[in-house]
Amino acid sequence: MHPVHHARNTPDKPAFIMANSGLSVSYAELNDRSQRCAQMLHTDGLRTGDTIAICMDNNPAYFELCWAAQRSGLYYTCISNKLGASEALYIIEDSGAKAVFLSPSQAAIAPAVQAQVAPSVKLYAVNGAVEGFSEYESRRDQYAAEDIPGAVSGTDMLYSSGTTGRPKGVRVPLPGVPIDEANELLLKLGQFYGLNGESVYLSPAPLYHAAPLRYSMLVQRLGGTVVVMEHFDAEQALKLIETYKVTESQWVPTMFVRMLKLDPEVRARYDLSSHRCAIHAAAPCPRQIKKQLIEWWGPIVEEYYAGSEGNGATVINSKDWLENEGSVGRVLFGEVHICDDDGNEVPVGQEGTIYFFGGVPFEYYNDPEKTAASRHPTQPWTTLGDVGYVNENGFLWLTDRKANMIISGGVNIYPQETENLLITHPKVMDVAVFGVPDPDFGEAVKAVVQPMDMNEAGSELAAELIQFCKDNLSHIKCPKSVDFQSELPRHPNGKLFKRLLRDKYWEGHESRLV
Repeated sequence: MHPVHHARNTPDKPAFIMANSGLSVSYAELNDRSQRCAQMLHTDGLRTGDTIAICMDNNPAYFELCWAAQRSGLYYTCISNKLGASEALYIIEDSGAKAVFLSPSQAAIAPAVQAQVAPSVKLYAVNGAVEGFSEYESRRDQYAAEDIPGAVSGTDMLYSSGTTGRPKGVRVPLPGVPIDEANELLLKLGQFYGLNGESVYLSPAPLYHAAPLRYSMLVQRLGGTVVVMEHFDAEQALKLIETYKVTESQWVPTMFVRMLKLDPEVRARYDLSSHRCAIHAAAPCPRQIKKQLIEWWGPIVEEYYAGSEGNGATVINSKDWLENEGSVGRVLFGEVHICDDDGNEVPVGQEGTIYFFGGVPFEYYNDPEKTAASRHPTQPWTTLGDVGYVNENGFLWLTDRKANMIISGGVNIYPQETENLLITHPKVMDVAVFGVPDPDFGEAVKAVVQPMDMNEAGSELAAELIQFCKDNLSHIKCPKSVDFQSELPRHPNGKLFKRLLRDKYWEGHESRLV
C-alpha cells in the first residue's frame, strides 16, 4: 500500500508515464527521488506537521514532491498554476509553507514570491530554471535515498474558497500512522471502482485538483500505473487509452463534451476495449451528454459526489443513473441527512441542506467561523453547503450549490473576488456575479452591472469591464459576458438577492444545475 513496497517488489514497473513525452518513471525511481527529497526537506528544518507549497504544471517531479512530503509527516499544498501572484501568495502564506516549489511555467509569479515570503522559506525551481530559486534536482541528488528517522504519514492540505471569496485550506489531522497506511475513504472508493495493482489509470486533468492528485496517488499506493496528460486534448486522450490499454480514467464533463464533438470517424478510430471504468465528478454533467457517452462507451461511466473535505461521498453507476437520471447516487459509507435551515430533517423528496456523517473530520485552516458554519447545530454532521433531496430509495439529487459557487469546466469559481474588483471600476455603481448555463462548461461567469450612468450601458462598456477583470484576475474568474440593469435587488440591510437575478437565466432547466 505504498510506492516503497512496489520499489522492492516491482522496481522496474512504471509508476507513471507522461503522455506528451512518453517519459516513464519506475517505482524504483519514484521511491528513490522521494526519499532524497524527504532527506532534503528534513535538512532544511521541516518537521512533522509543517507544510510545503507546490505551484507547477503537470511535470515529472510532481509525484515525487507529494510522496516526499507524505513520507515526512508534512502537509503538501498544491496550488493552481492558473493563479496570479497575489492569489498564489495568499495560499503560500496562509498555509504557513516552509518550502515553495515552482516550475518555469510559473516564473511570472516568482519575483513576487521571492520578495514577500519570509527569508527562512526555501524556494526551489523544478524541471527547469527560475531566477532567484534554487535548482531542485541538483540539490535533491546530494542526499541519500534513505527514509528519514521516525517518519509518519503526511497528507494533502488543498484549498477551497471561503464565503468571502478567499480560499481556505481543508485541513485534516495528521493520523500519526506509518507511511504505508492508506486513507479509508480513498480505499473504499478504490475498491468500488476496482482499482488495483494491474490498473492503468488515465489522469487528464491538472494535478493540483483534489481528485486527480488523490486518485493518482491511490493507484501508486496499489502498484498500478498512472498515465498523466500534461494538457487535455480530446483525440489524444482516446489515443492514450488505446496505446497504454488504459483500464480506468477520471474526467470532468467538459472533457466529455470535447470528445463527443470529435468527428465520428475520429471517435471510431481508436480501440477502447481495455477501458472498463470512466469516473467523473467535480461538476454536474448535462444529462444528454452523459446519455451520449454511455451510448458510446457502454455502461462503464461512474459518477461520485464528494468534496475536498472528505466528509462523505455518494456514488452511482451507469445502470442506476439511467434509472434515476440526474442523481449523484447513494451514500458510499456513513449517512446522508437533508435538513431545513433550522437543522431539522425534512421528508423524503423535499429540498434541504445536505449533511454527511461518518467521513473524515476536517477544519478550514485559520478560519474557525467557516469551520463552525460547516457543522450541524446539534448533531455531529458536516455539510459542504450544497442543497438537494433524496428519494425513497436513498438516491441523492443536487439542486443548488454552496454560497453561489460557480463550477465551470470542473473548476470551482467563487464570485466575491470578481465582484470586489468590479465595484472599484469608476463606471460601476453595483455588481453581481454568478453562473449561467453553458453547454460546454456547465456554467459560465456572468456579471450583471448597475452602471453609474445607464446611458453608457452597452457593448463597449461590457468589453471594458471584462478587460479590466482580465488585467487583474485569473481569466477563469473573469466574466464571459456582462449585462446591465438600472438597479440591483438589494435589501435595506445591504444583502443582495442574487437569486432574483440568477433565476431568469436558469428558466427552462429542471434544476439550478446544467
